[in-house]
Amino acid sequence: MGAVSCRQRQHFRVPTPRKQCGNIQGPLARGWKSLWCGVGTIRSGLEELWELQGHQEPLRPAPLLLEKTLSEWPVPQFISLFLPEFPMRPVRRQQQLKILGLVAKGSFGTVLKVLDCAQKAVFALKVVPKVKVLQRDTLRQCKEEVSIQRQINHPFIHSLGDSWQGKRHLFIMCSYYCTDLYSLWAAVGCFPEASVRLFAAELVLVLCYLHDLGIIHRDVKMENILLDDRGHLKLTDFGLSRHLPQGARAYTICGTLQYMAPEVLSGGPYNHSADWWSLGVLLFSLATGKFPVAAERDHVTMLARVTHCESKVPASVNQELSLLLHELLCQNPLHRLRYLHHFQVHPFFRGVAFDPELLQKQPVDFIMETEDTQPSPLEPIPFKDFDYDLESFLVHSISASPPLL
Repeated sequence: MGAVSCRQRQHFRVPTPRKQCGNIQGPLARGWKSLWCGVGTIRSGLEELWELQGHQEPLRPAPLLLEKTLSEWPVPQFISLFLPEFPMRPVRRQQQLKILGLVAKGSFGTVLKVLDCAQKAVFALKVVPKVKVLQRDTLRQCKEEVSIQRQINHPFIHSLGDSWQGKRHLFIMCSYYCTDLYSLWAAVGCFPEASVRLFAAELVLVLCYLHDLGIIHRDVKMENILLDDRGHLKLTDFGLSRHLPQGARAYTICGTLQYMAPEVLSGGPYNHSADWWSLGVLLFSLATGKFPVAAERDHVTMLARVTHCESKVPASVNQELSLLLHELLCQNPLHRLRYLHHFQVHPFFRGVAFDPELLQKQPVDFIMETEDTQPSPLEPIPFKDFDYDLESFLVHSISASPPLL
């Protein structure tokens, strides 16, 4: 039985953003921090990969890295563990990147805001220490995340820019956005019906696209939805996703408790229908301003709450939306809405064209004004050797931070 992600939300009030020199706090940081908090919940089977390298003894990853001095290059077998999803990148290409700020720092890695001088564009760069990957046995998970993101291409999915490995870190570069859906929801409380319909239609298209490719996301939630400058969504964080062919079943308990389907909480078997339950939880929260079931500390207690507490949709929600929520939050996954034609003929989506280009032309009327609170340095900080300069920057940025107000 797999581990449960630590990304539970037991309260809905967001603390007042706090500013730090060199750091980004508030809505931006909250959105990006969600990419890290639960990483490492799926075991990767690293022993099998190690045996393929010709090693028969049990793998002890941490001493392998810790015994090396900081100036030494890891052994070739160690490098090849991360190929081909994380190819070696010439140092001169790394030097094209300049750091603009620290977006978020979690227990498993760091998100930086960087400028690619060659492309003259700003990106978010996820930096994962290799030692953490080996210690938590999440190699297969990291490779799967990159493999999936390279396979997919959709207007409502957060696109992967590049990925590579250095001496001590893995790097995943993707598009940079300032706002996430959770921050917007925390500020607004509940959304107008028209906005709920638009976001729902965009997410339906995304999930149908992924499921047609045999991909299950397993962590659909507000924190994993970024918003572009026009207010349209970008589904992100494929760290818990996996390839699951139609007809196959999964058993790992993973995700965020308040969004997890009952069949996931019980330890499976489950399939792509679990994503539709998560969508139901998300839409219920957008429409009502609260979650259908309060979070518990463990999946066993949460399962009891979910299976014995029927979610009551407030009377203020119209009949068509209420029907949609009941059909998504259905205990039996076989009776849950899950195919595109189910939504195309649903009364809540009457008049909606399920076409990405047409949906992107619709205005989002109440997007929260979000400032990028990063106090940009006079000149961006270049990286001569990204692996080592990263630690120097983190130490400098933390030590330079003023007392919290």
